[in-house]
Amino acid sequence: MAFDVLVLGDAKPDLLVPRVPDVVFGGGERLVGRARLALGGSGAIAACGAARLGRSVAFAGVVGDDALGRFVTEELRAHDVDVTAVVAEPETATGVSVVLTREEEEAVLTAVGSVARLEPSMIDDGLLASVRHVHVASYYLQDALRGGVADLFAVAHDHGVSTSIDPNRDPSGEWDGGLLDLLSMTDVLFVNSVEVRGITGMDDIDVAAQALAERGAVVAVKFAHGGGLAMWGDEVVRSEALPTEVVDTTGAGASFAAGFLVGRLDGWSIDRSLALAVACGSLSASAVGGTAGQPTMPEAVAALGETS
Repeated sequence: MAFDVLVLGDAKPDLLVPRVPDVVFGGGERLVGRARLALGGSGAIAACGAARLGRSVAFAGVVGDDALGRFVTEELRAHDVDVTAVVAEPETATGVSVVLTREEEEAVLTAVGSVARLEPSMIDDGLLASVRHVHVASYYLQDALRGGVADLFAVAHDHGVSTSIDPNRDPSGEWDGGLLDLLSMTDVLFVNSVEVRGITGMDDIDVAAQALAERGAVVAVKFAHGGGLAMWGDEVVRSEALPTEVVDTTGAGASFAAGFLVGRLDGWSIDRSLALAVACGSLSASAVGGTAGQPTMPEAVAALGETS
């Protein structure tokens, strides 16, 4: 196999602005704490997380042929992610998010730009057939890709390649887009407590996760304050949050997904894979930005009280 994981997803810069005061439009300039530019996008962060855990990872996505696009590809390379399948479009602006935080509250403003431009035809069949796992991130933002995911997953399964989706939130609030129909050909679905409720329309997280798991996928749920659960058929496992100081939760869900996928690719059980996912998500939140706190495999298993 050429790569362990192929991520089809979003890669964009995050401009992180902490300690935001009350803002009134027309109220003049206000001062904030230090702003930082970091690699963002659920797909990019998951790719970096899996690479940090020691797996070979390729990323397929679209950026603009601009300064922000070059920042994204350079950051992916710096995290040992192969960017051969990243397309730079001259007429497209690289997507970007501004992440505003105040105490424990967060507001995110996103210009989708290049994020929505990845098309199924841009993904080489040879690459798709030469990996062990295909992960689709930010499903609801992938306008050009979304309609072709079923065919891509069918090709992947024909070659013995496993699949997963991390849909993230639907900015439209509709929580549709054909996701439910894909679950029969999706091996793992990653959701957080907000997303699992939105997708199913059910308030109880366990009931909602079970409804999704009945469609065939392993459903892995990350809780807002750490910890998580995973369901597969009649099997239900839970993992408690690790006692870590939370600095920034940006990308913690994507790091959670990376940990779970690496565990499964290594043949770990559902419960041990979930524990690894929780460790990766928790440690990711210990530093500013989505990738700065991502652990190596020895660091992650040490956090679990194990040895590599």
